[in-house]
Formats: sequence, C-alpha cells, structure tokens
Amino acid sequence: MALDASVQQLRNFVLDHPRLMVMTGAGISQKSGIPTYRDGAGTWTSSQPIQHREFMHDATVRKRYWARSYKGWPNVASARPNLAHFALRHLEELEYVQFLVTQNIDRLHQKAGQQEVIDLHGRLDQVVCMDCGEIGSREDVQKWLEAHNSYLDNLRVTQRPDGDAEIEGAALKEMRLPSCTYCSGLIKPNVVFYGGLVEKKIISRVFDQLSKCDALLVVGSSLMVYSSYRYCKFAHDHAMPILCVNEGITRADELFSLKVKADCAVTLEQLADSLPSRR
Repeated sequence: MALDASVQQLRNFVLDHPRLMVMTGAGISQKSGIPTYRDGAGTWTSSQPIQHREFMHDATVRKRYWARSYKGWPNVASARPNLAHFALRHLEELEYVQFLVTQNIDRLHQKAGQQEVIDLHGRLDQVVCMDCGEIGSREDVQKWLEAHNSYLDNLRVTQRPDGDAEIEGAALKEMRLPSCTYCSGLIKPNVVFYGGLVEKKIISRVFDQLSKCDALLVVGSSLMVYSSYRYCKFAHDHAMPILCVNEGITRADELFSLKVKADCAVTLEQLADSLPSRR
C-alpha cells in the first residue's frame, strides 16, 4: 500500500536520522480516554490545574484535589494504550527509538511495553510523603478515600485531564484528607504540579540521552510548558533536526525541520510498518 506523502517524508527522514529521541504529550493519550488540557490552538479547555504552592500550603486546595482525584483516578487507572503507544514500542523494537520522554503521568507507554522511558512529570500511580519521602501506591490511597469519603460515590462528574474531575463547592466541605501511613505527613501524587520543578537529575538525564541521538521526534504535545520546550531549544541550538506529529499548533513550530499535522496513531502506525529493522 502506498504511503501518504507526509508519512513518506517522515520515513525518509527517519532513515536518514535513525537514532531518535521521542517526546510525547497529552495528545497521544487522548484516544485512550484521557482528556487534554489544551485545544488545537494551545489554549486551555477548562479551569487551570492545581498549583504546587497552593497544594502545599492550603488544606482547602488539598481537599479539592483529593475529592476530584478520587472521582478521576479510576479513568486513568483503567486506561489502556492505543495504537500510537504500540507504534512507538514497535519503533523501539526496530531500534529507531533510542529513548522516550513523556510529559504524561498515565504510564501508558510502559503498559504498551516501551522499555526506555522517562516520566518527565512523574507518575500518577504513586504518592509521595512530603515529610518523610516515603513512596506509596495511589491505589491504596483510593481505597482509603473510598472508606472515609463514601458520600462522593453518589456524585456525577465530568472527567478532566490527568485523573481530575469537576467537583466544587459544598461537596468539598466534608472531605477527609489522606496522610502518610508511615509518619502521618502530608502526601501528594508523585507528579510535578504546575509551578513545581522537575528534578535536576531527570533534566540532566534527558539532555544526556538527547545528545546521543540523531533527531528529536515530538508527538502529541503543544510544548507550551518550558520543561518540554527546553529540549527542542537544545536540539535546535545544536543543529539537531526536530520532527513533529501534532494536529495543533505548538510553541516550537518555527524550530521543526518537518511537521505532520495528522492523527498521531494512524501516522505512527504507518511509519512503523514501513520501516525495516535496524537489527
């Protein structure tokens, strides 16, 4: 079957630059039932997400977060990889993808079998104690929330990105907050909230891996946050080609060597199926 012209361009580019680092964003998980924060123009589609400082210093904000997370977590926990995730795993098996960095916190790349993955913004299936540093299971927290806040079960909600759901007002007043099972300290999801910082060792590791690759492939990300955009800037400053598969605008559009405005699942599957193994 003849390839679409855009996929043929991608194929030719990958054959010329066969060692790829991939950067993925929320757009790749949309077909797995997880909503995105932004529309095709890069603007917010709903209210602003939780801010790190607010979560750490305001119990009311923490009540809002955990109530909404209680209703939103099952949607993430039950999500399954889609064709885009499996196509990237295939590209890794063919030895084109050397490393994958994701802004997503849903672990769908790992569920698809991807081996070399960095969770740039953390992982939602864990919680971390901000007092003693203990890492715990988000599923265990879900069970605690269910036992102590059963009134939330009767609320009908709208799902939002990253395991969030729409809950406001009086429904939050009765909310009981979970705490660390070891020291009773303040726990938060093991993710980087907006306004928080990615760990320096993770930033350095991504730069190190990127410097060993031939090109950067961006998939399903608007790159509006600096934590991901910085890698496009690095690649561009070091004359490294940047490819992008994304239907909407991105912060780095002027930096790309090639951009394909198409469905990432269909495009990546066709690309992976068209390439020979490098083994």
